[in-house]
Amino acid sequence: MPSRPHADVARGWIIPIGGKLADDAILDRFVALSGGSSACIAVIPTASSEPDIGTYYERVFARLGVRTAKSLRFERRSDCDDADWLEWLSSATGVFITGGNQLKLTATLGGTPVAKLMRIRNAAGVHIAGTSAGAAFLSEHMIAFGEEGATPRAGMVTMCAGLGLTNRVIVDQHFRQRDRLGRLLTALAYNPFSVGLGVDEDTAAFISPDEVVEVMGSGAVTLVDPSEVEFSSIADAKPGEAVTLIGVKVHVLTPGATFNLHTRQPFGASVFASAD
Repeated sequence: MPSRPHADVARGWIIPIGGKLADDAILDRFVALSGGSSACIAVIPTASSEPDIGTYYERVFARLGVRTAKSLRFERRSDCDDADWLEWLSSATGVFITGGNQLKLTATLGGTPVAKLMRIRNAAGVHIAGTSAGAAFLSEHMIAFGEEGATPRAGMVTMCAGLGLTNRVIVDQHFRQRDRLGRLLTALAYNPFSVGLGVDEDTAAFISPDEVVEVMGSGAVTLVDPSEVEFSSIADAKPGEAVTLIGVKVHVLTPGATFNLHTRQPFGASVFASAD
């Protein structure tokens, strides 16, 4: 569950990134939120099978001008008790979780002091971003894996517990590139209280402390709102059978567009441009 926010401090931003960043604009904004040249970024490469991915992001953040970036290689659950790394994580102004295999994240970090500390720090104002697998891991309900295709089918997706920074959304990544509408719809059929965020590659959904999703990048965020579903056949569908969902709202949000998770209202970029 998300940690209770402090009464006098806004929660930190939650930033799922769809993977394969083409330029620095998204990371530039994450760095700016985290303190710019004074930022201290903790990189968590647990999901990746590439041994140098943590070092790679240390260099990326150094090039972007941050004061310090450190890779914390939590490879085993026992690593999550390392006092020095926990102290460093507790002092970070931003946390970046790399891509790879999201099940490695939940299997290694779930239920450990590291996961608890990230929830506490986000509630205290620290910004947490994740790309690809790291994006899926940010929410309470996480897509572990599933099948491709546009039609929702019973058993198409396997869910498990994620980090739990928010319970308002379910995130899917590489969204249009890997044809994942069906599995996100299936996940929402199981969890119709959530909003689905299908994040394209080179695209991010910046979720503000006041629960407004802001889209940034070269692609789009497909936002799926099941709050007004009138009928769902998920309870009766047999494994592999197509699922009927009536009343689902689907919004395709391009850069500059927003969605309010409280009111369930989307706004195009032009609305805010004219209001300024």
